[in-house]
Amino acid sequence: MSAVRLLDELSHAPHQSEWLDTILKGDCVAALDRLPEKSIDVIFADPPYNLQLDGDLHRPDQSKVDAVDDDWDQFESFEAYDAFTRAWLLAARRVLKPNGTIWVIGSYHNIFRVGARMQDLGFWILNDVVWRKTNPMPNFRGRRFQNAHETMIWASRDQKGKGYTFNYESLKASNDDVQMRSDWLFPICTGGERLKNDNGDKLHPTQKPEALLARIMMASTKPGDIVLDPFFGSGTTGAVAKRLGRHFVGIEREQAYIDAANERIDAVRPLDGADLTVLTGKRAEPRVAFVSLIDTGLMQPGATLYDAKKRWAAKVRADGTVAIGDSAGSIHKIGAEVQGLDACNGWTFWHYERSGGLTPIDELRRIARLGMERAGA
Repeated sequence: MSAVRLLDELSHAPHQSEWLDTILKGDCVAALDRLPEKSIDVIFADPPYNLQLDGDLHRPDQSKVDAVDDDWDQFESFEAYDAFTRAWLLAARRVLKPNGTIWVIGSYHNIFRVGARMQDLGFWILNDVVWRKTNPMPNFRGRRFQNAHETMIWASRDQKGKGYTFNYESLKASNDDVQMRSDWLFPICTGGERLKNDNGDKLHPTQKPEALLARIMMASTKPGDIVLDPFFGSGTTGAVAKRLGRHFVGIEREQAYIDAANERIDAVRPLDGADLTVLTGKRAEPRVAFVSLIDTGLMQPGATLYDAKKRWAAKVRADGTVAIGDSAGSIHKIGAEVQGLDACNGWTFWHYERSGGLTPIDELRRIARLGMERAGA
């Protein structure tokens, strides 16, 4: 079961068990300040939009639109909103791992101001992703275009954050082997997924669809990662994280939202481990240098390598290079040289003799990778 903790229940150096898979009740900046530094893999933030609504909105039949007019979305000025944004972004950046990333969603009311503050603080923007709504709310006044999308900023902690997770191969395979684009088409949260209060009204005005959070987590996290949501609301982030085998940390100050989120998350059944496996490609596999084959005894100095048709033979040297006559270099350089090419994949070009036949040395690289993965397990 998920748990709720008040901020003063956390120790000054809280153990992970005190906050993992937990909703922290209180102000988001204060809660973030109590979490350990560099402890979070990914942040999803759906901050107040600071909607600049001019009076009530009505449909053509004069019925009132259930718009976002809660106190938590009200700020007295742009300057006040900017100060709030800078404070929570600074606190969020402190808890983000060096290779972690952050997603922030917003509308035209706030996302540009948030993006500017992010860049000011050193975040490095990777993408802006458009959530295009299949069923957006109409523009009832007929004086503007129908607002049919929201924008998400995806950023690394800083420009040096190169080791962040991006499940490129998995996303491409799930998209009919075409690169996943930065415009995502999902319906807004309706039907049975939309949480209601005792009066049958929307519990939370800006509840996000689970499909949106699932796409984010499948794109930028791995099973077991920790996803933080500093504006937890109705708990969509926690519900999706639990189902997908990720951990969550939520921060929320409204008790009604916390109660609904807890009930929602407790009802989630996690997927089996095998169903959570993320498809990866060569780029995601551990790097193996040719000399590693010698270090591990998979290849012996003095062994002979051949191309598939045995036109060329190269000797393996103790330093991890190969030589043909007076010419020596990497498996790639010598492979390219004998063919008169600019480049060559030496792993697939060179073969070794085994059981009377020739086997690509890439097979030895596969064996070495398995050994590396088991050692790290």
